[in-house]
Amino acid sequence: MKRIPVDKQLYLSVMALFLVFAAVFIVFQQKREKQFKIDALNARLQNYNDRMQDWLSYQGRHDEATLNGYVSRHRADGIRVTLIDKHGKVFFDNIRKNYASISNHANRKEVVQALRSGRGSTVERNSATLKREYFYSATWYPQEGFIIRSALPYDNNLSKSLQADQHFIWFAVAAFIILTFILYRFTNRLGRNLTKLRSFAYKADHNESLDSEDLADFPDDELGEIAERIIKMYKRLQSTRQQQDILKRQLTQNIAHELKTPVASIQGYLETITENPQMDEPTRAQFLQRCYAQSERLTSLLRDISTLNRMDDAPEMMDFEQVDIAETVRDIQKETALQLESRNMRFHNLLPASLVVQGNRSLLYSVFRNLTDNAIAYAGTGTDITLTAHEQNGLWQFSFADNGVGVPAEHLPRLFERFYRIDKGRSRKMGGTGLGLAIVKNAVLIHKGQISVSNNPEGGLQFVFTIPTTGRKG
Repeated sequence: MKRIPVDKQLYLSVMALFLVFAAVFIVFQQKREKQFKIDALNARLQNYNDRMQDWLSYQGRHDEATLNGYVSRHRADGIRVTLIDKHGKVFFDNIRKNYASISNHANRKEVVQALRSGRGSTVERNSATLKREYFYSATWYPQEGFIIRSALPYDNNLSKSLQADQHFIWFAVAAFIILTFILYRFTNRLGRNLTKLRSFAYKADHNESLDSEDLADFPDDELGEIAERIIKMYKRLQSTRQQQDILKRQLTQNIAHELKTPVASIQGYLETITENPQMDEPTRAQFLQRCYAQSERLTSLLRDISTLNRMDDAPEMMDFEQVDIAETVRDIQKETALQLESRNMRFHNLLPASLVVQGNRSLLYSVFRNLTDNAIAYAGTGTDITLTAHEQNGLWQFSFADNGVGVPAEHLPRLFERFYRIDKGRSRKMGGTGLGLAIVKNAVLIHKGQISVSNNPEGGLQFVFTIPTTGRKG
């Protein structure tokens, strides 16, 4: 079974709803207008009854001659006037004079209503006396003890006068035609947008080109704008994914290249040892020591890769807690004391005695440890490291600087790239993995901070970065 498009469903649903509403409105309006005309006619007849009663009260009698005289002088077209006592007996009728043959009127609807509430009326009631339909309006006058009932024959003229005005029906028809036209234009435009979105979804699902003409132009309205933005967002996402794929391939190639060096070294040393069983012990120990050094470099590389992957894949899963950075830096000073001493370097820790932020302890340790290791490796012998911090607007701003050789200006923008080295041979010889500064930048960003690097005017390299005191994750 073929499915009806959404725009057609919307069109048919709204039109059906409007038709039901229009039908209910027409029926209600006809009944309301007819009732209004009935009430107006009843008020006119009631007024006739009241004027007749006033005249009779003025005359002080209501004999046949007096009643006939009044009716003849105030006769309306086809009007019938009947006077009925409280027991339902007719004692005057301007049309039929044989009162003895007229049945009791106590059970007539308009008479019952008049005796109960003072006034009563009936539409299209057949007269049992005259055998034709009348519109009756009766008024009860308790002081006089009788009911005056006036009636008009329910003929074609009266029926037409009570009919509802048909102009509003034509108004409803005109409104229906206008609504049909407006709704058709709207649903047609909606249908075109949906058709293009359906085409887009099919092509996206089947990896087809999204640059075709049917996806290039959308109607100039909100729906068209939304549809166009969806396609543009998808294209940007697709482009971003392609760039990510390229970066992942490059990263995989870089990782493979970086892993190949220590693995090849370990393999070469071990092959030399196994192929030369008569090797003297000092040489064997030297080769094993070199194997161990390469395995340590391999371990560091794998650890740094794991840290970066963890930051990339699930930064929101990292636990944040109260971390005293001043204490963390003091621990790093102790851990690197021998390295600093061997290179005749000094670490000037100018942080306050206690500097507490809300953050991830492991990542914050990595930030300061990697910056320290980087300075030890590349600043040069006999240099100084200076770490300072000050708080402003809920941010701790750190300055990690050395007075070493610095970095050529053209390399500064790429220092935080993964596996980027200024001097590849020297970097590997120093044991670096090429990931330390990338870890530093990612860790700062995870803490909603910012980081930059520059050369000091007096010489050396300076890293300036911020860490919010609240440690907001993003």
